[in-house]
Amino acid sequence: MKIDDNSNKKVAAVFGATGLVGKELVKLLLDDINYSKVKLVTRRVIPMVNPKAEIIVLEDFSQLLSVESKIAAGIFFVCTGTTIKKAGTKENFRKTDYELPVNIAKIAQNLNVRQMVIISSIGANISSPSFYLHTKGEMEQGVAKEFTGVLNFIRPSLLLGNREEHRTGEHIASVVMRLFGWIMIGPLKRYRGVKATEVARQMVEFTK
Repeated sequence: MKIDDNSNKKVAAVFGATGLVGKELVKLLLDDINYSKVKLVTRRVIPMVNPKAEIIVLEDFSQLLSVESKIAAGIFFVCTGTTIKKAGTKENFRKTDYELPVNIAKIAQNLNVRQMVIISSIGANISSPSFYLHTKGEMEQGVAKEFTGVLNFIRPSLLLGNREEHRTGEHIASVVMRLFGWIMIGPLKRYRGVKATEVARQMVEFTK
Protein backbone atom coordinates (compact mmCIF):
# COMPACT_ATOMS: atom_id res chain seq x y z
CA MET A 1 0.00 0.00 0.00
CA LYS A 2 1.41 3.40 -1.02
CA ILE A 3 1.51 5.98 1.74
CA ASP A 4 0.66 9.55 0.78
CA ASP A 5 3.51 11.56 2.30
CA ASN A 6 2.76 15.30 2.37
CA SER A 7 6.16 16.25 3.75
CA ASN A 8 7.60 16.99 0.32
CA LYS A 9 4.51 18.60 -1.13
CA LYS A 10 4.13 22.32 -1.75
CA VAL A 11 2.02 24.87 0.07
CA ALA A 12 0.94 27.84 -2.04
CA ALA A 13 -0.75 31.14 -1.29
CA VAL A 14 -2.75 32.82 -4.06
CA PHE A 15 -3.44 36.55 -3.91
CA GLY A 16 -6.25 37.60 -6.24
CA ALA A 17 -7.81 34.15 -6.25
CA THR A 18 -11.17 35.40 -7.55
CA GLY A 19 -9.78 37.23 -10.58
CA LEU A 20 -9.71 36.06 -14.19
CA VAL A 21 -6.35 34.27 -13.91
CA GLY A 22 -6.56 33.61 -10.19
CA LYS A 23 -9.64 31.40 -10.54
CA GLU A 24 -7.98 29.27 -13.22
CA LEU A 25 -4.78 29.07 -11.19
CA VAL A 26 -6.62 27.84 -8.09
CA LYS A 27 -8.27 25.08 -10.12
CA LEU A 28 -4.88 23.88 -11.38
CA LEU A 29 -3.25 23.97 -7.96
CA LEU A 30 -6.08 22.10 -6.27
CA ASP A 31 -5.89 19.39 -8.94
CA ASP A 32 -2.08 19.17 -8.73
CA ILE A 33 -0.90 16.27 -6.56
CA ASN A 34 2.32 18.15 -5.86
CA TYR A 35 0.44 20.63 -3.65
CA SER A 36 -0.84 19.68 -0.20
CA LYS A 37 -2.50 23.03 0.59
CA VAL A 38 -3.60 26.11 -1.32
CA LYS A 39 -4.30 29.28 0.67
CA LEU A 40 -6.70 31.65 -1.04
CA VAL A 41 -6.27 35.23 0.15
CA THR A 42 -9.43 37.08 -0.88
CA ARG A 43 -11.50 40.14 -0.02
CA ARG A 44 -14.71 38.13 0.24
CA VAL A 45 -15.91 34.67 1.18
CA ILE A 46 -15.99 32.32 -1.79
CA PRO A 47 -17.68 28.92 -2.06
CA MET A 48 -14.99 26.29 -1.97
CA VAL A 49 -15.36 22.64 -1.01
CA ASN A 50 -11.91 21.12 -1.19
CA PRO A 51 -9.82 19.78 1.71
CA LYS A 52 -6.69 21.34 0.19
CA ALA A 53 -8.17 24.85 0.10
CA GLU A 54 -7.88 27.32 2.97
CA ILE A 55 -9.80 30.59 2.60
CA ILE A 56 -8.30 33.66 4.24
CA VAL A 57 -10.68 36.62 3.98
CA LEU A 58 -9.20 40.08 4.30
CA GLU A 59 -11.54 42.89 3.26
CA ASP A 60 -8.70 45.42 3.14
CA PHE A 61 -5.43 44.19 1.68
CA SER A 62 -3.63 47.06 3.38
CA GLN A 63 -4.03 44.97 6.55
CA LEU A 64 -2.03 42.02 5.23
CA LEU A 65 0.41 42.19 8.13
CA SER A 66 -2.42 41.24 10.49
CA VAL A 67 -2.68 37.80 8.84
CA GLU A 68 1.01 37.30 8.08
CA SER A 69 1.31 34.10 10.11
CA LYS A 70 -1.75 32.60 8.39
CA ILE A 71 -0.41 33.07 4.85
CA ALA A 72 2.93 31.34 5.37
CA ALA A 73 3.66 29.20 2.30
CA GLY A 74 6.50 27.99 0.15
CA ILE A 75 5.21 29.79 -2.96
CA PHE A 76 3.32 33.04 -3.40
CA PHE A 77 1.26 33.53 -6.56
CA VAL A 78 0.24 37.17 -7.07
CA CYS A 79 -2.68 37.63 -9.48
CA THR A 80 -3.88 40.99 -8.22
CA GLY A 81 -4.41 43.89 -10.58
CA THR A 82 -6.99 46.37 -11.80
CA THR A 83 -7.51 49.06 -14.43
CA ILE A 84 -7.29 52.81 -14.01
CA LYS A 85 -10.99 53.06 -14.96
CA LYS A 86 -12.07 50.58 -12.30
CA ALA A 87 -9.71 52.04 -9.69
CA GLY A 88 -11.16 55.47 -10.32
CA THR A 89 -7.90 57.38 -9.95
CA LYS A 90 -4.24 56.85 -10.78
CA GLU A 91 -3.52 56.92 -7.05
CA ASN A 92 -5.90 54.03 -6.37
CA PHE A 93 -4.54 52.13 -9.36
CA ARG A 94 -1.03 52.51 -8.00
CA LYS A 95 -2.12 51.17 -4.60
CA THR A 96 -3.35 47.96 -6.21
CA ASP A 97 -0.79 47.45 -8.95
CA TYR A 98 2.34 48.75 -7.23
CA GLU A 99 1.97 49.03 -3.46
CA LEU A 100 0.11 45.75 -2.92
CA PRO A 101 2.59 43.47 -4.79
CA VAL A 102 5.53 45.22 -3.12
CA ASN A 103 3.96 44.76 0.32
CA ILE A 104 3.32 41.10 -0.46
CA ALA A 105 6.99 40.80 -1.42
CA LYS A 106 8.02 42.26 1.95
CA ILE A 107 5.87 39.70 3.74
CA ALA A 108 7.27 36.92 1.55
CA GLN A 109 10.77 37.96 2.56
CA ASN A 110 9.83 38.00 6.25
CA LEU A 111 8.30 34.53 5.97
CA ASN A 112 11.24 33.09 4.02
CA VAL A 113 8.96 32.22 1.11
CA ARG A 114 10.95 30.26 -1.44
CA GLN A 115 9.41 31.59 -4.67
CA MET A 116 7.09 34.28 -5.98
CA VAL A 117 5.27 34.23 -9.33
CA ILE A 118 3.64 37.54 -10.26
CA ILE A 119 1.47 38.69 -13.13
CA SER A 120 2.78 41.89 -14.69
CA SER A 121 2.14 43.07 -18.25
CA ILE A 122 3.73 42.91 -21.64
CA GLY A 123 5.61 46.15 -22.20
CA ALA A 124 6.16 46.78 -18.47
CA ASN A 125 8.95 49.33 -18.28
CA ILE A 126 9.72 52.03 -15.77
CA SER A 127 10.79 54.27 -18.68
CA SER A 128 7.48 53.89 -20.52
CA PRO A 129 5.45 57.09 -21.11
CA SER A 130 2.33 55.02 -20.40
CA PHE A 131 1.30 55.37 -16.75
CA TYR A 132 0.02 51.79 -16.74
CA LEU A 133 3.21 50.26 -18.14
CA HIS A 134 5.42 52.57 -16.08
CA THR A 135 3.63 51.44 -12.92
CA LYS A 136 4.03 47.78 -13.88
CA GLY A 137 7.74 48.32 -14.50
CA GLU A 138 8.07 50.13 -11.20
CA MET A 139 6.27 47.26 -9.48
CA GLU A 140 8.71 44.73 -10.90
CA GLN A 141 11.66 46.76 -9.65
CA GLY A 142 10.06 47.29 -6.24
CA VAL A 143 9.30 43.60 -5.76
CA ALA A 144 12.80 42.58 -6.84
CA LYS A 145 14.26 45.01 -4.31
CA GLU A 146 12.26 43.54 -1.42
CA PHE A 147 12.34 39.82 -2.25
CA THR A 148 15.56 37.81 -2.57
CA GLY A 149 14.06 34.39 -3.32
CA VAL A 150 13.23 32.90 -6.71
CA LEU A 151 11.20 35.53 -8.58
CA ASN A 152 9.24 35.09 -11.79
CA PHE A 153 7.20 37.69 -13.64
CA ILE A 154 4.75 36.63 -16.30
CA ARG A 155 3.96 39.39 -18.79
CA PRO A 156 0.80 38.56 -20.75
CA SER A 157 -0.80 40.74 -23.39
CA LEU A 158 -4.59 41.08 -23.46
CA LEU A 159 -6.15 38.45 -21.20
CA LEU A 160 -8.98 36.44 -22.74
CA GLY A 161 -11.67 34.85 -20.60
CA ASN A 162 -14.95 35.48 -18.80
CA ARG A 163 -14.59 38.15 -16.14
CA GLU A 164 -17.10 38.65 -13.33
CA GLU A 165 -17.16 42.38 -14.02
CA HIS A 166 -17.79 43.83 -17.46
CA ARG A 167 -14.95 45.82 -19.02
CA THR A 168 -16.26 47.31 -22.27
CA GLY A 169 -12.86 48.19 -23.74
CA GLU A 170 -11.37 44.81 -22.98
CA HIS A 171 -14.47 43.05 -24.31
CA ILE A 172 -14.22 44.84 -27.64
CA ALA A 173 -10.48 44.21 -27.81
CA SER A 174 -10.89 40.52 -27.03
CA VAL A 175 -13.50 40.11 -29.80
CA VAL A 176 -11.17 41.80 -32.28
CA MET A 177 -8.26 39.67 -31.08
CA ARG A 178 -10.22 36.45 -31.50
CA LEU A 179 -11.17 37.43 -35.05
CA PHE A 180 -7.90 38.90 -36.27
CA GLY A 181 -5.23 37.77 -33.83
CA TRP A 182 -3.94 35.24 -36.36
CA ILE A 183 -2.76 38.16 -38.50
CA MET A 184 -0.24 39.11 -35.82
CA ILE A 185 2.87 37.13 -36.76
CA GLY A 186 6.60 37.54 -36.32
CA PRO A 187 7.48 40.23 -33.74
CA LEU A 188 3.78 41.04 -33.30
CA LYS A 189 2.93 37.51 -32.18
CA ARG A 190 3.78 38.33 -28.55
CA TYR A 191 0.96 40.90 -28.53
CA ARG A 192 -1.74 38.37 -29.35
CA GLY A 193 -4.42 37.88 -26.71
CA VAL A 194 -3.76 34.98 -24.35
CA LYS A 195 -6.29 32.85 -22.51
CA ALA A 196 -6.35 33.17 -18.74
CA THR A 197 -6.11 29.39 -18.48
CA GLU A 198 -2.82 29.47 -20.40
CA VAL A 199 -1.38 32.19 -18.16
CA ALA A 200 -2.34 30.15 -15.09
CA ARG A 201 -0.69 27.07 -16.57
CA GLN A 202 2.51 29.01 -17.23
CA MET A 203 2.54 30.25 -13.65
CA VAL A 204 2.40 26.70 -12.35
CA GLU A 205 5.14 25.64 -14.79
CA PHE A 206 7.47 28.24 -13.26
CA THR A 207 7.38 26.31 -9.97
CA LYS A 208 8.39 22.92 -11.36
